[in-house]
Amino acid sequence: MNRRFGFYLLLAPLVVWLGALIIIPHIDLFLTSLSVKVRPRVYEIGLDNYSAFFGEPLYWNTFARTALMSVSATALTLIIGFPIAYYIAKLAQGRFRATLFVLCLLPFWVSELVRTFGWMILLRETGVVSSALQWLGLTSGPIEFLYNDAAIMVGLVYTSMLFMVVPLVTTLDSLDNSYIEAGYDLGGNSFAVLREIVIPHAKPGIVSGCIIVFMLSLGNYLTPILLGGKDSLWFTQQIYAQFITRFNWEQGSAFGFLLLILSSLIVWGGLKLTGQTLSKTVGQG
Repeated sequence: MNRRFGFYLLLAPLVVWLGALIIIPHIDLFLTSLSVKVRPRVYEIGLDNYSAFFGEPLYWNTFARTALMSVSATALTLIIGFPIAYYIAKLAQGRFRATLFVLCLLPFWVSELVRTFGWMILLRETGVVSSALQWLGLTSGPIEFLYNDAAIMVGLVYTSMLFMVVPLVTTLDSLDNSYIEAGYDLGGNSFAVLREIVIPHAKPGIVSGCIIVFMLSLGNYLTPILLGGKDSLWFTQQIYAQFITRFNWEQGSAFGFLLLILSSLIVWGGLKLTGQTLSKTVGQG
């Protein structure tokens, strides 16, 4: 009885946290999304807010664009982050390894807003990158690198890199070096060892990192707004516009719930394609 009471006592804060901050708000979000205003302060239950999403090409085109760019940012983050994680986990030693890991953490000691403004300073027309290109004689005048998809992609990859590197380092660190050595001893080259030994072992970390990066990119608001401009067509801007600009909480709730459902379906599809399960990914990644 004492052990059971202690278990429930330890579990209580988690249950309260999940219920108060996640479950109850999402239930309220769903119920609000089903409310249809027929006249002031009079509502009916219906799916009009959801049909408005599919009936307006701007809305679902914006979501499709957001999802596609989030997938692209996730893939690019994985391509860049995997060699970094492998070097930290398998090649770097001692203090140098700790230093590299701290360098990965260092940008996240400041807020996302400050980091994004830093990229704006670098990429603006009179910024560091444009000025350096002019000084080197590579351009005849200033170039504006902001307010386009490339700038958004740079910001998304930069703000998400840590969340890809950490699961990969954790997973790769558990790989016994003797397996890698055995692969080379049996005649395998670097590509074969990577394909047959390293990547299969790191798959839970890869999937875990991809899920985190994808969800962060899909729900990002600051980076698309600041680096892509007001016409960046990011779905979170549509949600913000419904809640704050138009005061249409019912439509905004429907958009938010659709974002949750569609993103969950994409993650589920990714898990099925990779043959992973969510419990295995969380447990090992």
